[in-house]
Amino acid sequence: MRRVFGIGETVLDIIFKNLQPVAAKAGGSALNTLVSLSRVDVPVNFISEIGRDKAGDNIMQFLEDNQLNTEYICRFEQGKSAIALAYLNDENDAEYEFFKDYPQQRLQGPLPHFKANDIVLFGSYFGLNPAIRPRLLEYLYAARQKGALIIYDPNFRSHHLKNREKLRPVIEENFRLADFVRGSDEDFYNIYGLSSPTDVYAQVAPHCNNLRL
Repeated sequence: MRRVFGIGETVLDIIFKNLQPVAAKAGGSALNTLVSLSRVDVPVNFISEIGRDKAGDNIMQFLEDNQLNTEYICRFEQGKSAIALAYLNDENDAEYEFFKDYPQQRLQGPLPHFKANDIVLFGSYFGLNPAIRPRLLEYLYAARQKGALIIYDPNFRSHHLKNREKLRPVIEENFRLADFVRGSDEDFYNIYGLSSPTDVYAQVAPHCNNLRL
């Protein structure tokens, strides 16, 4: 069976209902995808960074409980694990507040020995963040060199719209690095201001090896 590698951010979500904390659990786009795959017995490997603190221990225990391989995770000493406060409304929609204190050197875990049958997933703002961009590209170029399949999910949300023009060239570079781009209508509307599938395809396809809408 193919191995799957996910590269992404990890946060400890503390969930509030009626202004009272009701749960705490590990979260993150790539992490959530890997957990779902692991639960159907796909071998998954997580590439991320987590503080060497109590919140980080909580996250690591969750990953191990869900059988994610954690050997490629960097546990950093300087800084703290990222925390998100999620305030639920009456419809259980969440409003988030984030608290992040990362070290200067980012994403310093070991580089996997990728193979031709591997699948590598990346996306969200983690795939655009200039603080980790050089190291992220090391992973992606190493995976491409070995013939791994790379899948990019932009997951570009409305709170990044103020930086859209600055981030769009990086998003398009990610399109070119990926073998497949998996995006939602919301993603492409936020990136290009387009809602017609035909218009989206015409705008995005020149940057892509494969496009799935």
